[in-house]
Amino acid sequence: MKLATFSHKGVNRIGVILESASHILDLAEADPSRAAFQSMQALIEAGPAGLDLARHLVERCADDPRCVLELSVVQLLAPVPRPIQIRDFSVFPGHIKNAPAGMARLAAWDRGDYAAAAAVHPLPEVPDIYRQRPIYCYTNRLNVVGPDSDIIWPRYSKIMDFELEFGIFIGKGGKNIIADDAADHIFGYTVYNDFTARDTQRVEMGGMFGPAKGKSFDCGNAMGPWIVTADELQHPWALTMAVRVNGETWATGTSAEMLHSFDEMIAFVSRDETLFPGEFFGSGTICNGCGLEQGRFLNHGDVVEVEVQGIGTLRNRVLRHAVSNEP
Repeated sequence: MKLATFSHKGVNRIGVILESASHILDLAEADPSRAAFQSMQALIEAGPAGLDLARHLVERCADDPRCVLELSVVQLLAPVPRPIQIRDFSVFPGHIKNAPAGMARLAAWDRGDYAAAAAVHPLPEVPDIYRQRPIYCYTNRLNVVGPDSDIIWPRYSKIMDFELEFGIFIGKGGKNIIADDAADHIFGYTVYNDFTARDTQRVEMGGMFGPAKGKSFDCGNAMGPWIVTADELQHPWALTMAVRVNGETWATGTSAEMLHSFDEMIAFVSRDETLFPGEFFGSGTICNGCGLEQGRFLNHGDVVEVEVQGIGTLRNRVLRHAVSNEP
């Protein structure tokens, strides 16, 4: 199933995208007595039984005009508007090698040394730490937006960027989960765009404490357009991924390049740490899946589309604030 959170007449609901891809079944309208249908988080927490109820309603009510809406009359929101946690990983070798070169290029541009910028090269090899374990950081779970939401460029930044990713929502919690069992803990998949204020990130990463205002700003995390349940995406390890800016393809890649699978991420993170239903894991950025790696960035009004095979396309427009002089 494709599960979405949407707004209709000022009320947030959850539903199932029907096979036509032009209509959505309002689950709470179809069965208002079920607590599991009051939010996506509630449905995730309801586990397999909740999904079975949703499937039953699709079979029973897909032609019922009382609970089926055209997608054109609703606003899709982030599938989980406020995830209980967001961890963003870095497991694509191309990005791991290219990103430091991109940061060095930005630093050279900032000091006006264009010869040094042109001489920058990617790392020759992936550092061992990235092969030994899935490295991740936390990001702000409270600034998530959905498809077709405008991304408001923070005033303190001059260089705005995107990052093409996809990710999972944890369905069944647990601790010390082994990789062979981890697939049972995945609720579903969505597309993720980790918008980034690159100039701010470059400066603060000098503190060697991870990104802060480079990634934590309103609208910084875009997710959607929906969740594809795990049973619908049987082989997530060879998915074609692409990013387009104003209709121009900037990068393509595949999830087959990942150094660590989501199963391995779950096993690693859950070592003596309990995972809870509704947590989100981002895959990290594919090779050349951001402007930093390519030496080109976003402009006011650009429309960014990130697409993952079998999941869908997440589209957002970037709008610029006037740049301030604040640090």
